[in-house]
Amino acid sequence: MPAQAKVLIIDDSATVRRMLSDQLGRQPGITVVGTAPDPFVGRDMILALKPDVVTLDIEMPRMDGLSFLRRLMKYHPIPVIIVSSLTPKGCDMAMACLEAGAIDVMCKPGESYSIGDMSNALGDLIRGASGAAPKPRPGIVAAKPIAQRPAAPSLASIHATHKVIAMGSSTGGTEALREVLSGLPKQTPGIVMTQHMPEGFTTSFAQRLDSLSEIEVREAKDGDWVTPGLALLAPGNRHMRLARDGARYIVRVGDGPRVCRHRPSVEVLFESAARCAGPNAMGIIMTGMGDDGATGLVSMRQAGAFTVAQDEASCVVFGMPREAIARGGAMVVSPLKEISRHIQEFSARALPGAAHKAA
Repeated sequence: MPAQAKVLIIDDSATVRRMLSDQLGRQPGITVVGTAPDPFVGRDMILALKPDVVTLDIEMPRMDGLSFLRRLMKYHPIPVIIVSSLTPKGCDMAMACLEAGAIDVMCKPGESYSIGDMSNALGDLIRGASGAAPKPRPGIVAAKPIAQRPAAPSLASIHATHKVIAMGSSTGGTEALREVLSGLPKQTPGIVMTQHMPEGFTTSFAQRLDSLSEIEVREAKDGDWVTPGLALLAPGNRHMRLARDGARYIVRVGDGPRVCRHRPSVEVLFESAARCAGPNAMGIIMTGMGDDGATGLVSMRQAGAFTVAQDEASCVVFGMPREAIARGGAMVVSPLKEISRHIQEFSARALPGAAHKAA
């Protein structure tokens, strides 16, 4: 990471450009080298100023942010953070930007963040992203037709989930989760996931993952059952915990203070999985900045869970996995492309004590 991360702000709103420039200019380790009102001016400033990171609005005149990002990733790859308004169109385009190579997405102030909270979170992203090299994205698999999606089971047909998979990720995690989930069969044990993402964007993200996966993916609601073939995503700005309701696993979604500077927090999810599922759980920590989930993965391993950390070469930012590995939380360090295979192998293993019960 450079001593001072140089950032260029591209946004058609003069008010937003001034606000971001003022706030980021106060952040340690960050220098705002310029602002641009549209992608055409931004292109020239990127070539002249050579910033380490670009913040990019989506809905702009002359050229939208997604079109500009695609050209930028093709001809001049550079870490890009999307700073978008929270609108249905903005959410969908933000998801497309992440698929096109953006590092992360944030809401503009007044939606999910105050100006102060937003500038602190954006500052963290810029400092982390300045050390990240954008990686080519794999081809997007075709969305499954609606008719092929499994019908929602009736309450009478749902059986207890004996195994559960807990996954946590942050910067770069949207594409990491897409790659992992799209490689899983319908028979996969229930999955619970925390991805650092603003409130509102997780709905669109879950829908996108669902369209690309054989398993069902949806944003979690409090009390949802964790069942085979289903992946539940923690809603933005809400913690999600694994819990027991008799023989069943369920999720509890609620408020609470930030943990490891995040809500939802991977740490919260992993600690609950260690308590509730123990050796019947698998914990997976993937690309992201900071250390959220690192101690929780240690707890899962100590409780007998099978634990995996994504390796450095395949991470956009090797922060959370590195901390988990350093603390002894990871039994396996794996390339991203192999994580689906590890999940399937875990799914096929006998449960602890199964042989004893059979006897």
